[in-house]
Amino acid sequence: PASDVGKDVLEIDATPTACLKIHTQNLNIHGEDKLVHFAKLSFVYDQVIYQAKTHYDLQQSISFVEQDDKHYRLLRDTDLEVQFIQRLKGQGFSEFSEYQVCDFLMNYPSATESVMYWDAFLEYVIPELLDEGWKVDIDASFNLEIDAIDDWYAELETSDNGDWFEMTLGFELNGQPINMLPILVDLLARAESHESLHQELNERGYQLLEINDNQWVKIPAQRILRIFDTIVELYHDDALNNEGQLKFSRYSGLYYGDLLNDPELDWKGAEELQNLTKKLGDFSGIETVSQAEGLNATLRDYQTEGVNWLQFLRDYDLNGILADDMGLGKTIQALASLLLEKESGRAEHPSLVIAPTSLMSNWRREIEKFAPSLSVLVLQGPERKQHFAKIPEYDVILSTYPLMTHDEAIFEKQEFHYLILDEAQAIKNAKAKRTQIIYQLKAKHRLCLTGTPIENHLGELWSMYHFLMPGYLGSQQYFHRLFRTPIERHGDAIRAQQLRKRVEPFMLRRSKDIVAADLPKKTEMIQTVTLIGRQRDLYETVRLAMDKKVRAEIKKKGLAGSQLMILDALLKLRQVCCDPRLVKLNKAKNVKESAKLTLLMEMLPEMIEEGRKILIFSQFTSMLSLIESELKGKSIKYSKLTGQTRKREAAIDAFQLGDAKVFLISLKAGGMGLNLTAADTVIHYDPWWNPAVERQATDRAYRIGQDKPVFVYKLITENTVEEKIIALQEKKQALADNVYSAASDKKKVSFGQSDLMDLLQPIS
Repeated sequence: PASDVGKDVLEIDATPTACLKIHTQNLNIHGEDKLVHFAKLSFVYDQVIYQAKTHYDLQQSISFVEQDDKHYRLLRDTDLEVQFIQRLKGQGFSEFSEYQVCDFLMNYPSATESVMYWDAFLEYVIPELLDEGWKVDIDASFNLEIDAIDDWYAELETSDNGDWFEMTLGFELNGQPINMLPILVDLLARAESHESLHQELNERGYQLLEINDNQWVKIPAQRILRIFDTIVELYHDDALNNEGQLKFSRYSGLYYGDLLNDPELDWKGAEELQNLTKKLGDFSGIETVSQAEGLNATLRDYQTEGVNWLQFLRDYDLNGILADDMGLGKTIQALASLLLEKESGRAEHPSLVIAPTSLMSNWRREIEKFAPSLSVLVLQGPERKQHFAKIPEYDVILSTYPLMTHDEAIFEKQEFHYLILDEAQAIKNAKAKRTQIIYQLKAKHRLCLTGTPIENHLGELWSMYHFLMPGYLGSQQYFHRLFRTPIERHGDAIRAQQLRKRVEPFMLRRSKDIVAADLPKKTEMIQTVTLIGRQRDLYETVRLAMDKKVRAEIKKKGLAGSQLMILDALLKLRQVCCDPRLVKLNKAKNVKESAKLTLLMEMLPEMIEEGRKILIFSQFTSMLSLIESELKGKSIKYSKLTGQTRKREAAIDAFQLGDAKVFLISLKAGGMGLNLTAADTVIHYDPWWNPAVERQATDRAYRIGQDKPVFVYKLITENTVEEKIIALQEKKQALADNVYSAASDKKKVSFGQSDLMDLLQPIS
């Protein structure tokens, strides 16, 4: 209530009410006109309005106010006024200036952050303030619009005879379509990192996107994350054309299935891709096909599923990788599918199988045994040229990778029904001439067979998919930028997951522990031995000399330019670990000790006494020769297979069917394509960089048909480069697991100079 305290002055003693006015002003800031959204706070004392200007005003318990031609003396409750101010500051507001302490704005580094606080204030805080007795007035000048989006649309336009599509994806706002793709590209470009953006979105639950200066939309985080996870191209600001559309090939469109079949999206022009991606995403819906009449075998259940999958891809003019573990019968699944093609009359042209030279006889035997109705022509050796004219007369043509560069003119003219690459990792170097030739061969359907789609790096996977479906993973440079670099160098788990989603529909991979439960147990052991005496001294001498040379080379040429020097250094150290006699250095000639060879020759007699049959693998054929001499000295019967072996089948039969107890095999010549189930023991004399290659070699014995437990030994010299190789094997395995399996433990998979230089550390 007001009381008369003097001439024309009324005194007010009342509890103040907070009064808030939300408005927008056009201010000139640093020479630029800018619309600024304000919250102006006033204190109302019994209908008399008071607004403090400075911090000094907030300390005065008495103030004089003129209102409606009347003068008032206010007895103010400054403590309550300060509480009102702190209430606003707690919602993200800050004072406009020290002379306008009751004018507040959201003053954050980014417009998005400011609008985010405004959104929370308008939606949640104002109702709370009203309940607390505040008066809130949203002025007509306040023009910040934040709309929730309910109506989504998407559209595909075809171009280039239907081989390419242009995508627009967005929402309707006030009846107008808004293409969201350019907005999302900009959002990604401004993010500190893609992983941090994902984390922020998950925590916040939504994202505000700017349409224009004062119009924003509020998008659920899961909607945006789903788009980011599906359309990985948005992670680069050059992804869209001039119209803000995403252009992609028919093959590339296959990995947009999550969006194409999203019930909340109203698609136009996407029926063909929608149907196809829905079918692809539902593996259980793939139809079961009848087994070919000419197949001379009873397929296991998982092999029947594999044939169904191959026929499904063929039916939709798609291609893929049959990537079952080694020894699970990829060849017979491919042959069963080829038989179906012949018996159905679809195979109007011959099918071409390209395989390593060492597997030619294996393919021929498999066809003769399991699919005798398929006529087969083996094009190998100098006499092959006289058979070129007969190619159209056969069902299956067998040729080798090395012969592609010699027979290019013949194969490039021929139409093939199926083009099958066995051990397809052979085309891992996309720039190699033979790989380029294979890319260009004409075939209606394409298939890769490999148990190791990734041996060293993700570029190998790109090469296979480029062969199968050109453009599916983009250009090589684009793939490196989008996937390989983030995953391999930075261990980007999000990008690994995105890549996995793209490759999974066209890669069928089953492991032995899942589909071949009847296989006996496999036991793997690392057998270590310590370098001693002159062999240890030689290792340290070589290591010190090579470490000095390598560091000088890196300083001079950089890491990339020093690869040959580094590899030579590592080769010499690995040779010392195996046997000093492998090293072509004068200082090694007088070193007779070989700790690992001694260990091996202590192990073998006992194993043979137990009745074991043993495979011994090494990358060094000269090491196999040294082991051979030791076996002769102990009268141990053996067989041997290297690149120099001319009678391969005789060497194999001597072990499989004969009385040879040990089979010496070079990793390159016999690490794949052999069925050696007579063996129950595998010894890797020296570790190789790729765990997949070692596993391939092991699976010469551990495969379908094996009825004995298999023991696998890795011979490793302690505290040497060999132990470091084992550690690198784990990183490479983690890289492959990130692509193959969603259950990856997200191990770090990056490789760098430190990894290479660590290999040159001294014996501890």
